[in-house]
Amino acid sequence: MAIEPPFLEKYKEIFQSSANEKEKSTIVDVFEELELPLIDLGHLNLGPFERKTCIKKMARAATEWGFFQIVNHGIPEELLTRLKQEQIQVFQQPFDKKSEDNFLNLSAQSYRWGNPLASSLRNLSWSEALHITLKDISKMDEYNKLIRSTIEEYAEKANVLAQRLAEHLAESLGFKASYFGENCSPSSSSLRMNRYPPCPYSSMMFGIIPHTDTDFLTIVSQDHVGGLQLQRNGRWVNVKPNPKALVVNIGDFYEAFSNGVYKSITHRVIANQETERYSAAYFYCPTYETVIESCSKPSLYRKFSFKEYREQIQKDVKATGDKVGLSRFLL
Repeated sequence: MAIEPPFLEKYKEIFQSSANEKEKSTIVDVFEELELPLIDLGHLNLGPFERKTCIKKMARAATEWGFFQIVNHGIPEELLTRLKQEQIQVFQQPFDKKSEDNFLNLSAQSYRWGNPLASSLRNLSWSEALHITLKDISKMDEYNKLIRSTIEEYAEKANVLAQRLAEHLAESLGFKASYFGENCSPSSSSLRMNRYPPCPYSSMMFGIIPHTDTDFLTIVSQDHVGGLQLQRNGRWVNVKPNPKALVVNIGDFYEAFSNGVYKSITHRVIANQETERYSAAYFYCPTYETVIESCSKPSLYRKFSFKEYREQIQKDVKATGDKVGLSRFLL
């Protein structure tokens, strides 16, 4: 049975329209490839000076790039390898099975692909994903005991790492680090496992459309294929893949929390014509009731709860087909 989502059938009219119009410009030009700032977290344990320098580098990257990569982060390479192996097994299952409402005994719509609201190739993502809230992991059935245990182990370690990073970044701002332990419970975060199949229209569409992340920060494990791009100095740049490092990016909530010091940067993934790509993203989120407000005055953004922010996104997506994000909350 076919494992690939039926992109061409589901979005037939969009593809026909694009072919008829013969879109004049492609979205994938020649981009400069840059390496993200590399932070060695092992320096946090070497002494007061090395610790301070490491946190300062992290804060500078969060301010100037909104992205950085980390090594010696405490998540074993063996666990990351095992997570990818389980991820591959999940996505290699037949599409009909993956698209069942109770796939892996998870909540409905945990498995996602494409974009139901797409109106053109520019807002259609050529990818499939399994989005798992951490409170859902315990629901996974016995048949999937191995993947459940792997995801549980990874999520536990990723949450510890995310909280450490968030606290170090708060320390650099001079703000109390206890905020994150008090407001970001493990059950409020989520893991999204992505697969980007080979795409015959790779020059005309995205693997994931441009977006910012709705969280405090995101930790991404990716393979060697590449495809991640981010906006820097008003243009798109390729991020050189480093499978030995984890990528960290600032989310909308940390930009608001830092009063615009740390940047939630628009990023996307380009589609690849020949090679499939895998990644896993851990989204470090607060509870729905948590109120997010700037840690310094005068505030750029009015305070809001995670629940209010999500509801606003849903309204905007329904009305415009896209997330508006933080600009909705500017004072």
